[in-house]
Amino acid sequence: MKIDCLIIGGGIAGLWTLSILRKAGFNARLVENHEVGGGQSIASQGIIHGGTKYALGGKLGDSARAIGDMPAIWNACLKGDGEIDLSNVEVHTRAQLMWSTRSVASKVAGFFADKLMQSRMQKLDKQRLPEPFDNPAFQGDVYQLNEPVLNTASLMSALFKQLEQYCLAGTARLNPTEPNSVEIAHPEQTDEVLKLHIQQLILSAGEGNEKLLEQLQFSKPVMQRRPIHMVVVRSRSLPSIFAHCLGAGTTPRLTITTTTDNGYTFWYIGGGIAETGVTRQADEQIQACRNELQSVLPWLDFTQCQWSTLLIDRAEISTVGNKRPDSSFVGTEKNVMTVWPTKLAFAPKVAASVLEKLAASGISPGTTVQDTLTQLQSWPRPGVAKWPWLQTTWKSL
Repeated sequence: MKIDCLIIGGGIAGLWTLSILRKAGFNARLVENHEVGGGQSIASQGIIHGGTKYALGGKLGDSARAIGDMPAIWNACLKGDGEIDLSNVEVHTRAQLMWSTRSVASKVAGFFADKLMQSRMQKLDKQRLPEPFDNPAFQGDVYQLNEPVLNTASLMSALFKQLEQYCLAGTARLNPTEPNSVEIAHPEQTDEVLKLHIQQLILSAGEGNEKLLEQLQFSKPVMQRRPIHMVVVRSRSLPSIFAHCLGAGTTPRLTITTTTDNGYTFWYIGGGIAETGVTRQADEQIQACRNELQSVLPWLDFTQCQWSTLLIDRAEISTVGNKRPDSSFVGTEKNVMTVWPTKLAFAPKVAASVLEKLAASGISPGTTVQDTLTQLQSWPRPGVAKWPWLQTTWKSL
C-alpha cells in the first residue's frame, strides 16, 4: 500500500504536522502505539509561550526570539482563522500572569523582563489585581503576558477529531535495509500486519524516537532527556491561577496552571521547583513545593489540600551540557525526518519545517487520497489521553 508520508507518534507535533501535510495535498498517515497525546503533550501545562520567561536574565536570547511569534499563530488558530481550526479548544485564559514577590532580586528580574518584552506584557494596576493577588498581604507586582493557556486534553481531543480517519493504532516496525517500507503491527491481532510503502518517514514519537533511530541503525540525531518533577495540588477551595512566580534566577520560581474536574480544583506546578525536584523523592518534593507556596502565597490556606507528583522525561535534541534547546528540531537523514518540538508552542514551527524540507528534497504529493482510504477504514484507531493526574495517588499533609 503506497502513501506519501508516515508520521510515527501522535503528540502535538505529529498531529499538527499531519494536518498541515494533508492540507498541502500529501497522502499522509500517522501511527500511534499508545494514546494520542499520551506522552509529553498531555503532561504539558498548555502554555503558549511568547518568550517572556526566557528574558528573565535581562537578555533577549535565542530562546525568546525563536518562540516570540508562536502566540500570534496559535491565537489565529484558536479564533478559527489560522492554518488549523482550533476554535473548539478550551482556552483556560487568553493571557497568563507573572508575579514578583517583595524580594528585591525578584523585582529586578521583573523589571528586565518588562523592558525587554514591552510589546508582550503589561503591568497591572495594583487596585485591580485578580484573585489571588487581590489580598492586602500581597506586596509584589503582577504582569499580564500575551500568552494563552490551553486545556491540553481539549486540544488533543479537538485535533484528533479532525484527523481520526488518518490515524492508525499499532506499533511501527522499521527495517534499515528497506527505509521506504514500514510494517505496522495490529494492536489486537498479533498476526495481522499492515505494510506501507512511503516516500517520507517522520519520527515524532518524543522519547520513542530513540528506539526508532536504533531500529534504523542511525547514529544521529542524538536525543537527550531532561527530567522534570511536577507537583499537583487538589482542593475544593483553591482559586484559579495561571502564572509564573519570579525568583532571583533566570527560571520562574513556580509556574502554576489550573484545571477542574469532578468538583476539585487542580494546581499543576512546574518552574524552578520542578527543575530542581528531580533530585528529590516524591514526599520531599511535595514538602518543598508546599514550603514554596506558603512562602510566595502566605495568605492562602493549604491545610485541606491533597498532593501528588509526576516525573516527566522531556525528550529533545541533544545539546552541550544537556541544556534546553533554543528551538524545535527537525533533522533529515535519507528519507527519514526526526522531530522534537521542545515546547508545545513550537508545533506550528515543526510542521512548517517539515514542509520546507520536503520541498527541498523534491518530494511532492504523489498518491491519491482515495487509493488508501477504503483499505484503511477497518484498521483500529488510537484513543485519546486524559490528564495523568486524574489517575494518581493523593497524599494529605
